[in-house]
Amino acid sequence: MMAVSSGCKDISKDAMDNGKYVRYTPEQVEALERLYHDCPKPSSMRRQQLIRECPILSNIEPKQIKVWFQNRRCREKQRKEASRLQAVNRKLTAMNKLLMEENDRLQKQVSQLVYENSFFRQHSQNATLATTDTSCESVVTSGQHHLTPQHPPRDASPAGLMSIAEETLAEFLSKATGTAVEWVQMPGMKPGPDSIGIVAISHGCAGVAARACGLVGLEPTRVAEILKDRRSWFRGCRAVDVLNALSTGNGGTIELLYMQLYAPTTLAPARDFWLLRYTSVLEDGSLVVCERSLNNTQNGPSMPSVQQFVRAEMLPSGYLIRPCEGGGSIIHIVDHMDLEPWSVPEVLRPLYESSTLLAQKTTMAALRHLRHISQEVSQPNVTGWGRRPAALRALSQRLSKGFNEAVNGLTDEGWSVLESDGIDDVTILVNSSPAKMMGGNLSYSNGFPSMSNAVLCAKASMLLQNVPPAILIRFLREHRSEWADSSIDAYSAAAIKAGPSNLPGIRAGSFGGQVILPLAHTIEHEEFMEVIKLESMGHYRDDMIMAGDIFLLQLCSGVDENAVGTSAELIFAPIDASFSDDAPIIPSGFRIIPLDSGIDSSSPNRTLDLASALEVGPAGNRASGENSGHSGSTKSVMTIAFQFPFEIHLQDNVAAMARQYVRSIIASVQRVALALSPSCFGPHTGFRSPPGTPEAHTLARWICHSYRCYLGAELLKSEGSESILKTLWHHSDAIMCCSLKALPVFTFANQAGLDMLETTLVALQDIALEKIFDDNGRKTLCSEFPQIMQQGFMCLQGGICLSSMGRPVSFERAVAWKVLNEEENAHCICFMFINWSFV
Repeated sequence: MMAVSSGCKDISKDAMDNGKYVRYTPEQVEALERLYHDCPKPSSMRRQQLIRECPILSNIEPKQIKVWFQNRRCREKQRKEASRLQAVNRKLTAMNKLLMEENDRLQKQVSQLVYENSFFRQHSQNATLATTDTSCESVVTSGQHHLTPQHPPRDASPAGLMSIAEETLAEFLSKATGTAVEWVQMPGMKPGPDSIGIVAISHGCAGVAARACGLVGLEPTRVAEILKDRRSWFRGCRAVDVLNALSTGNGGTIELLYMQLYAPTTLAPARDFWLLRYTSVLEDGSLVVCERSLNNTQNGPSMPSVQQFVRAEMLPSGYLIRPCEGGGSIIHIVDHMDLEPWSVPEVLRPLYESSTLLAQKTTMAALRHLRHISQEVSQPNVTGWGRRPAALRALSQRLSKGFNEAVNGLTDEGWSVLESDGIDDVTILVNSSPAKMMGGNLSYSNGFPSMSNAVLCAKASMLLQNVPPAILIRFLREHRSEWADSSIDAYSAAAIKAGPSNLPGIRAGSFGGQVILPLAHTIEHEEFMEVIKLESMGHYRDDMIMAGDIFLLQLCSGVDENAVGTSAELIFAPIDASFSDDAPIIPSGFRIIPLDSGIDSSSPNRTLDLASALEVGPAGNRASGENSGHSGSTKSVMTIAFQFPFEIHLQDNVAAMARQYVRSIIASVQRVALALSPSCFGPHTGFRSPPGTPEAHTLARWICHSYRCYLGAELLKSEGSESILKTLWHHSDAIMCCSLKALPVFTFANQAGLDMLETTLVALQDIALEKIFDDNGRKTLCSEFPQIMQQGFMCLQGGICLSSMGRPVSFERAVAWKVLNEEENAHCICFMFINWSFV
C-alpha cells in the first residue's frame, strides 16, 4: 500500500486526537466512495445530509467524515503524482536509450570520417610520389567503388521489385541508424523529455534530407497505419494512389504508389513521385516502412509524366518503428528528396534546397501528428462546440486543401485561366465543374440552397523584405479592417445561405469589430482554429440586399516568432450559421514562406510597432542583443488567393471586382509590411524615418520639454545613459499624441499607450481621439480642448475611456499638454493617462 505523506499523517493524527481511531466497514467505505466520485470536496451541509441519508454512517461524527475526505483527496493526489512520475521515468528511460544510440552512431560517423580522411591523405601523398604507379590507380578505383556503389539492373518482375525493395531497406536503415548521411542537429531543437524528439538535417548530401527520432504512445502497427496515410498529416499532399500491391515471402508488402504534392506558391509547379513502398518486420521485431522513387536507374516499372507536375525524386526514406518497454513506440523517421529546384525561379530555389523546411513541413509534422493522436487516445475529450479533436482536424484539413487547390489551380480539378487585363500581377481562374460544386457542397440540402454555380479565384504572389512571417500574419489576423472590405465579406457570405444558427453566444474577445469564437486553440503545433463573427450589416450589391451576421471559419498557423524558418498561414472561409458538418467551405487567405535559412528568431516579447526597432545603431540596424542576427536582409514570398462563389452569367463583373480587390489587398499588405519592417517605418505611424533617427529623438525631446514648460516638472524621472525616446517608450503610464486637426487622430503612442488602446502604431492613425471617450468624456473634451490651446495644458479627473476594441479602460487621472517644436509652434497634443487598467 502506498505510503502516506506527512500531510496525510497530520490529518490522521488530528482524527485520532478527536477521539478513538475510526475503522470503517466496507459498506461505509463504499458509501463514502460514491459521494467522493460525485463530489470530492463536500460542504459541511452535504456531509450532514450524507449521514442522514446513510444510516450506516450514523455512528461517525461529521468531523471524522471530513477527515476521511481530506485523506481520500490526499491519496488521489499522490496516486496521480506517482502515475505522472512513472510516465516521465519511462519517457526518460526511452529518451536515454535514443541518446545512447545517437551517440554510438556519431562515434561511428567520426571513425568513418577519420578513416576516409586518412585514405584520401594517403592517396594524395602516393599520387605526388609516383604518378606512374598502377597500384595506386587500383587503390583509387577500389576506394571509389566502395564509396559510391552502383545499383545492379532491375526489372518490373516480382523478383526485380523485391531486389529493389531489399536495397531500399538497407539504404534507409543506413540513414536512420547508420552513417550514410552526415546529420547535424537542427537549429533551435534541443532534445529533452518535453521535446518533440531528436531532429537533425543533412549536411553535404545530394538533395535535402531530415531525420527525427521520438517517442509516441501508440503501438507500432498503429503508427505505421497512420504514417502510411500521408494525406492525414501532411497538408501539402494532394493524393496518394496505390496502383499495385504484392506480398513477399517474408511476410512483407511491396506497393507501387503515385503521389502528388501541392506547390506552396503560385510561382512554382506542383511535384509528383512514382514510388515503391516496402513494409516489413525485422528480426528484432521492429516494423519498417521504406520508400524510394522508381526511375531509369533501377529499370523498374515506369510512370509517364503528368501535365502541370514536375517529377521529383524520393531517395530511400521511411520509418523505423520499434516497440517500447511499457507500451508505445520508438520511431525513426528519414525524409530524403530531390525536389528538382532547377524548375523554379532562382529566388524560390531556397524553398526546394532547404533541409530545414523539409524537416518542419514533413518530418516534424509526422511526429507531431502521432503525438496528438496519442494524446487523444489517452485523454479523450470534447472541445469546440461538442466536436472531438478528430472532427476539428478534419475541418482544418478542408481549409488547407481548399486553399492549396486555389493556389495551384490544376486543370484536372476544373480550373481554367481567364485572359489578363494587360497587367499580369493577379491571375484569375474560374471553376464551374460539377465536381467543384459538389466538393464545395454549394447545393447541400438543408433547406437553403445556394444560388452560386461557379467559383472564381484571384491569386498572386509577392516578395517581402525584412518582415518576419509570424509578425505579418499576426497583424493581418488581429487587424482585419486594415486590409479587408466588409462589402466583399458580405458578398462571399451571401453565397452560403444560412440555416438555423448553432453557433454559441460566446464572446472571447474582439479585433476591430470582429468577435472571436474559439473553436480549438491547438489542432497541431502552433496552429489554432476559430470562428469570427463580423458585425451585422446590410449591403446592396448586384440588385440584392444581403444582411445579417457574417461568420468566418479561420485557421492560423506559424505565429511563433521564435520558430526558425517557419512559414505562416491565415486561411478563412465564410460558413453557414448552422455550422453543420457538410457546410460549404470555399477558403481564401495568405501564406508567407521565408526564403532565407537564417530567418528571424526574435524574442516573443517583440511587438508590432516601435518597440521592435528602438535599439538601433547609427546606420539604423540593431546594435546588439539577441536579435542582432535579424539586422541583415531577410526575404519571404507571400501568396494570396481569394475565392468567390458566383453565378456564371456574372463572370465578367465578378472577375473585375476580384482583380481590383486583390490588388487593393496587395497594396495594403505592402503598406503594412513597410510599417512592420524593423529597418523602415512607414509614413502612417507618425514617423517618416526609423525610430533611432534624429527625427524620432526630436519628437521625444519636444514632448518632454513641453511638459516641463507647462507643468513645471520632469516627465521622465531619469534620462541617464538611456535615450529619451527609449525611456519615454517604456514609461509605465500611457502616453499618446494626436494631431491638430478638426477631427484629431492619434499619431504616436508609447508601449503602455498601445496596450491601453489595444492597437499598434500601424493602426493608430485610424483611431480618432473622440472615439476613445464615452459621451460624458467627449463633452468634457470638447469644452476643455480650447483651454489646452490657450493655457498649454489641462488636467482631467479619473474616468472611463474605451480601447480600439471597445473594452472599457479606467484611469486615475489624465494630463494633456501642447507639444511645441523648435520654433515654439504647436506640433501636436500629448495625453498621459495615469494608473490605467481594463475594467
